[in-house]
Amino acid sequence: MLIRKVFLIQGIVQGVGFRPFIYRLSLENSLVGFVKNGINGVELEVEGRAENIVLFEKQLHSKLPLLARIDKIESSYKELLHGKTFEIVQSSDDFTHSKTALISPDIATCDECLEDIKKVGKYHNYFATNCTNCGPRYSIIKTVPYDRKNTSMQKFTMCKSCEEEYTNPLNRRYHAQPISCNNCGPSLRLIVKNEELKVSDGEKFAKVAELIKDGEIVAIKGVGGFHIVCDATNDKVVSKLRTHKNRPTKPFAIMCKNLEQIKSFSHVDEKEEELLISKEAPIVVLKKNKDAKLSKLLAPNIDRIGCFLPYTSLHHLLFEHLQNPIVATSANLGNEPVITKVEDIVKKLSFIDFVLDFDRNIINGVDDSLVQVVNGKTQVLRLARGYAPKVIKLPFKSDKKILAVGANAKNSLAFVIEDSIILSPHVGDLDSLEAFEFFEQTIESFKSFYDFEPEVIVHDKHPSYMTTQWAKKQTKELIAVGHHLAHIYACKAEFGLTNDYLGFSFDGTGYGEDKTLWGGEVFVGDKRKYHFKPIKLLGADKAIKEPRRVGLSMLFDALSLEEVQELDLETVKSFSHVELKILHQSHTKNLNAPLSSSVGRLFDGIASLSGIVQKISYEGESGLLCESYYDEKIKKTFDYTIIEGIIDIKIVDYMLKNQNDTKELNSMFINTLVKIILDISKLEEMEVIFSGGVFQNKTLLALVSKKLESENIKYYHQQQTAINDGGIALGQAFYYLNKTVL
Repeated sequence: MLIRKVFLIQGIVQGVGFRPFIYRLSLENSLVGFVKNGINGVELEVEGRAENIVLFEKQLHSKLPLLARIDKIESSYKELLHGKTFEIVQSSDDFTHSKTALISPDIATCDECLEDIKKVGKYHNYFATNCTNCGPRYSIIKTVPYDRKNTSMQKFTMCKSCEEEYTNPLNRRYHAQPISCNNCGPSLRLIVKNEELKVSDGEKFAKVAELIKDGEIVAIKGVGGFHIVCDATNDKVVSKLRTHKNRPTKPFAIMCKNLEQIKSFSHVDEKEEELLISKEAPIVVLKKNKDAKLSKLLAPNIDRIGCFLPYTSLHHLLFEHLQNPIVATSANLGNEPVITKVEDIVKKLSFIDFVLDFDRNIINGVDDSLVQVVNGKTQVLRLARGYAPKVIKLPFKSDKKILAVGANAKNSLAFVIEDSIILSPHVGDLDSLEAFEFFEQTIESFKSFYDFEPEVIVHDKHPSYMTTQWAKKQTKELIAVGHHLAHIYACKAEFGLTNDYLGFSFDGTGYGEDKTLWGGEVFVGDKRKYHFKPIKLLGADKAIKEPRRVGLSMLFDALSLEEVQELDLETVKSFSHVELKILHQSHTKNLNAPLSSSVGRLFDGIASLSGIVQKISYEGESGLLCESYYDEKIKKTFDYTIIEGIIDIKIVDYMLKNQNDTKELNSMFINTLVKIILDISKLEEMEVIFSGGVFQNKTLLALVSKKLESENIKYYHQQQTAINDGGIALGQAFYYLNKTVL
């Protein structure tokens, strides 16, 4: 029996070789009809024997292309048209309905394209070689459907050879929108001290490699922005880069020639290797070997190193001339988005004399993704290139378009369209005009992608957040969600959880429901039931950069000024007598000393009291340093009490009665957090959720996971979305949906 069937397929099905896949599948099953990109997904009609169409539907899933993902298929029957062929037709320009076709993230260069670069031919040594299975996507697109005319490749006219590949459904470059070659594509240029060097592309790579070997700093354009690059084994140049970027100790990521090189100076387990060589090619945080032949200034004082592999043809061609790994850090000034234009390199980074650029415009800037592995599970620290835009499918449809604007730090955005929450790539900290402009630009980009105009805007309760202030200027329905509850709901969104859970929401800071600063909250359902004893932050915001102020506040909670002055502690000795008196007055009279229940601040306090660090230069530094001093042989914990829901760890009491060893104090603190989580979990007898930036502490999360597993307590923590403030927008959106749709 002959039948004709109509399909609408939704998911990541545009720009990933899906239409030629359908074309081949139809020919294999002797079907006629057509397939095209539509504004809501891929539209197709097939006609043929009923049993062949049944097989075709099964193969849609079993033979799916590597980059494609099917989320939903709608189908119906139609009258026979008695066609003779199967065709791939032009994309639909019917914009009468909302656009919902998903945009694919940028993908690392595939092995087949890397082979093409080595062969004699039009792709030989071509820096922008790509195909349907790899290359730029999000970074070059203006709107959907994903066609060349809607990307920054529009200005490049294909040569005859590329056009033949582009129009051949059996070629892997069929409708690969960034397709180009040495004869027709973007061109590479090397700028040396503001003048373009007129040499061949091969010589440009050799010259850049020579500059790096000679200890120079170079800006190199990548998929979503420029990297600042230098030799990762050269202390002198890394020190110079730190000075220029005003980045005293924050770790630099390094790009390595190959997996073997990464394994030569770090431990790589099976899951970490899988991530390193994946199509997303993120930066993976690894355990550094003690004898690693790298600059000691890459990640000072910690035993971790962020590594990633070349993910563009350009990077691979450069490494043909390099043996050493390179620092590859985002080209920007502090708290500004990654630079995407060469003009801004010249304007903002005057210390850069050498720039490797090309003339394919970056429409949407996107940073490198950052991940780590905890107990064999991926943990996302920054959701960006390769992973975002990220789609969370809902088991229901929202009848409203919703925008969640996230937090001020590690900002990202969430857009709810029908049955999808679409997460933007990492936007960043909104502490500068440029960063806030990037925030607004990202909103406008997604509006353009989907003809999206929000009916509801969900924001944080913090009145001083730039995101909150922006939201309140919009003439839309506004919903405020508590910061720490949003953390819990972010995890619920990832796993599709709708019931009540025991939620541990630990981070550095956030606006609390009682107008104090929270960060050590334990929820039963949506109700805060436990929290850590608040600490007075002496000097308010200054205390976030100076752990010694937190440590001193903890001492003042237990001792008089005179008793504190007599202590032989680095915390105390870092202040003058006059400063101690002023800060004691601040503590006793509550002057510029807001309360904080933050576990992140407790990490600051223990880092100071144990003598590790008194001032820090980047968020989370105290936690990383504490973790580096953890000794698994130490099993002791501090005493603690829970009275009327307030958790009080007796750190100072212990220190006053015992000889204080740095490793012991930091190990005991992490052990105590694990014990508190376990004790409360056993008491409440509920499934558990962890979220918030503190759970980026790999040691803490690994220990508590194993303890809960040993007690058969089920737990969840984010794996595909950011566990830190990068997940706040997701949580805000899912909270609203839970309260209005479910």
